[in-house]
This record gives sequence, structure tokens and C-alpha cells, in this order.
Amino acid sequence: MDTQPHQPDGSSGGTPSGTGSDVAGGEIDRRTRQFEERRVALDALSDEQLKARFWELSHQMMEPVVELARTHTSPSIERSILLRMGIDSVSSHGVVDRIHDRGLLGKGAGHVVLKVAHQLGVDVRAAAAAIAADDTVLDGLFTPTSAAPTSAASTPATTTEGARR
Repeated sequence: MDTQPHQPDGSSGGTPSGTGSDVAGGEIDRRTRQFEERRVALDALSDEQLKARFWELSHQMMEPVVELARTHTSPSIERSILLRMGIDSVSSHGVVDRIHDRGLLGKGAGHVVLKVAHQLGVDVRAAAAAIAADDTVLDGLFTPTSAAPTSAASTPATTTEGARR
């Protein structure tokens, strides 16, 4: 007795000759070949070149995520972030309003507050209070000439244009 289900075309439903495992085998061969080509190319790079390539690919991978975050935020989301940073509700409203009015909401309110804190040398609560009291502390915050804090842990992610910085 035949236990194979039959297809409407009369075949047994098995893999037709010349496809299936042959196609999968070809795909595996192609992928193996691509891997070897990439491995040889990467072997030729110095540690600094590998590090630069890593960051290049990381930024490339994160671009759509950063763009999504930039275009899909809202004042309420940004206020919730400030609340989690320890800034009180009343202050977070004022800070987010000022950041929104300056067109910086897409940078992330928390990130703006952190940059101001670094710029002024204060904690995030004091930075939020400074923003709420006087939005001129936001002037030049995201221009190429603004000094970002540097450290040994600094990575290209802190200086890439278009990133949420």
C-alpha cells in the first residue's frame, strides 16, 4: 500500500529530480564561498581597520532604528524618559516643552538633558532646571562645533552625523 500522499498532478509530492537538495546544496556552496571571501578580506585588515569597519557596519545597522526613534517620538514619551531619569513631573513638562519648541525633540529629551549636564558640569536634575529656566542653554548644543565630552570610552557613535546625539 502506498503511504505517500498524491498531489493533484499525480505526483507523490516528493522533491522532483534536480531540485530540492541540489538547490539547498548550491545555496550552501554560495554562502560558504561568500564567507571565505569575506574572511580573507577581513584577515588583511589591521585591528584599527577592523574597529573602523565594525563601527561603520554598526552605524549602518542602526540608521533605520535611529530614524524610527527620531520620527516616532512624542512629548509624552520624552516626558516619561525624563521621569525615569529622576526629573520630577512638573519639570519634565517644562523641559520637554522647551526642547520641542526648539525643534530638538527628535534628538531625545533625555539626550538633550545629558548633553546640557555635560556642558554645564552638573547633574541631570540641575540641567533640567537650567533648561526650564532658560532655553538659551540649548543654543549650539547640536552643532558640529559643540564640544562633546571625550574619554577613552568614546566611540564613533558619539560623533556620527544623523545619529541621535
